[in-house]
Amino acid sequence: MALAADSGAPEPGSGAARLLDACAHRVPDATPVWFMRQAGRSLPEYRRLREAHDLLTLATTPELAAAVTLMPVETLGVDGAVLFADIMLPVAGMGLAFEIRPGVGPVVPDPIRSSGDVARLRIPDPREATPYVLETIRLARRALGDRAALIGFAGGPFTLACYCVEGRGARDFPRTRGLMHADPATFAALMTTLTETTVRYLAAQVESGCQVVQIFESWAGSLSAVDFDRHVVPHLARIVEALRDRVPTILFATGAPHLLEQLARVGSPGLSLDWRVPLDHAWATVGHDRFVQGNLDPAVCLAPWPVVRTAAHEVIARAGGRPGHIFNLGHGVDPATDPDVLRQLVEWVHSTAAPEDRGGG
Repeated sequence: MALAADSGAPEPGSGAARLLDACAHRVPDATPVWFMRQAGRSLPEYRRLREAHDLLTLATTPELAAAVTLMPVETLGVDGAVLFADIMLPVAGMGLAFEIRPGVGPVVPDPIRSSGDVARLRIPDPREATPYVLETIRLARRALGDRAALIGFAGGPFTLACYCVEGRGARDFPRTRGLMHADPATFAALMTTLTETTVRYLAAQVESGCQVVQIFESWAGSLSAVDFDRHVVPHLARIVEALRDRVPTILFATGAPHLLEQLARVGSPGLSLDWRVPLDHAWATVGHDRFVQGNLDPAVCLAPWPVVRTAAHEVIARAGGRPGHIFNLGHGVDPATDPDVLRQLVEWVHSTAAPEDRGGG
């Protein structure tokens, strides 16, 4: 269901135009900026909501989820509004129950252990499995106008597999990697099911109004380059290809500087870089034909403003004035971050010189 807002380009100089220009290697009026995990945690308004509602209630109640999605646009002035949701939401529709435990994160009480467990999973229709997500998108998009681009997202298939197999977060995900090596056919079947679920889920987000989508393959860094290339890249490529002519996609993996070449082979037009690799080096490695996002160390935002400004200046300098850079952190906002620092950072990035026209490359 396309929105009326989809019929024309965003107003020039608006936040949505700024971010979408960067995705298309056009020269924006200023470098666009948003922050991963900006919708929550560090914002007092979000904390007040969390006192009254648990995370899943917020994520599955469209009016509440849309309100949280808009909070950073209204309080920080960012150019991207990332959908407030949880990466595990589509998993429930596959027939695998989960819960979110405070201080623990996603927990799957009956994790995947065998080929039979995988065979029982289904590929759901997101209109039936996650209608609340799609309604959140419609509400948020109408409320946003052109103030910011609406960013949808999903967990990458390997990251989802990690929770489905381990049953919860784990250091280096040994059970998941063990399944991958001991029973590659079962692992491949699980990855295929998760991939097809993600394709449908993201396509429905786009139909409901998302203008950009980000794939959080967060735990890819636990794999070797060879294993990532063999067991994950084809599945990510399937997702990216399904969305190629519809919206820009951004692929993100943390702790994965050793995977830059493999991440580039996925074919996503955008890559979000964590803070462990210099932005200019990473961009040269993956190719200047794609746009990049990042990559200030989130911990820097816990320092005094002059330190933050200096570190942000280095990120901007490494972008080299080249079109196609979206300023972001190298991972999510730390809960202890002062929102005033983030607000200052947005204003500072917007006040720096706009990227130069270098022909998109």
